[in-house]
Amino acid sequence: MVLERKFEELRKRGERALIGFITAGYPSAEATPSVASALVEGGVDILELGLPFSDPIADGVTIQRANEHSLRLGMNTDLYFDVASRIKGVEKVCLTYYNLVLQRGHERFVEECKSAGINGIIVPDLPVEEASPLLKACRKHDFDAIFLVSPTTTERRIAKILRASSGFVYVVSLLGVTGARERLSEVLMPTLSRIREIQANVRIETPLAVGFGISKPSHVRAVCEIADGAIVGSAFIKIIEKHIYAPERADMLHETHEENKDMLNELKDFARSLKEATRW
Repeated sequence: MVLERKFEELRKRGERALIGFITAGYPSAEATPSVASALVEGGVDILELGLPFSDPIADGVTIQRANEHSLRLGMNTDLYFDVASRIKGVEKVCLTYYNLVLQRGHERFVEECKSAGINGIIVPDLPVEEASPLLKACRKHDFDAIFLVSPTTTERRIAKILRASSGFVYVVSLLGVTGARERLSEVLMPTLSRIREIQANVRIETPLAVGFGISKPSHVRAVCEIADGAIVGSAFIKIIEKHIYAPERADMLHETHEENKDMLNELKDFARSLKEATRW
């Protein structure tokens, strides 16, 4: 699978993966490719591109606001795939909720992802026990299905998730929703240890990437010492939010991408600082 090859390529270079999340359509559909390019220039290895949903149950207030903003501006599934197809130079993963996949149809959704250059999907509200139709479409099209493991996931379910997942396993570092935190959760190390033990038992070595609450270079460094990659989302969204809602930037949504240089430069510089923390 494409994403696992990316992790292997990075390991050979003495790096771990920096996975960045943004919401398609935030701050606008037109600006999303420029936002993505800024992250890629900063060093993001894999881009999670969120397809907004009206009830994003796994997301904290920062990403919820980004979803609402994007939907108000007209983001939908058709437009999402158009935006995704214009993002180049990075491995892409779709993050969305199951209702949108179900309404589109499993196979059609996967086919359209592939056409847009997307190589994997994360559906936080789809239990692995109910994922057979989506997994069938993914396997048919050599497309990665990425599942989440949380601190409360049982050993039995972890084994099921490891058998179903490809690309990487999304390890939730804490109890709760997404959002920037000051410190890493104390439950992260025990969670990773449990997963590693089960991986050894079932002989599956799918990469483990840690998300939720990762917001600083020091967090990324600590995560990359014990996992294969770090996922950062809300911290990037907060930079966009700051520039959108600053009083002197009230007209930002009507500007061209080039006129948003302050925001793009800040995103790039922040991504660069995070990426540096993945290198040994």
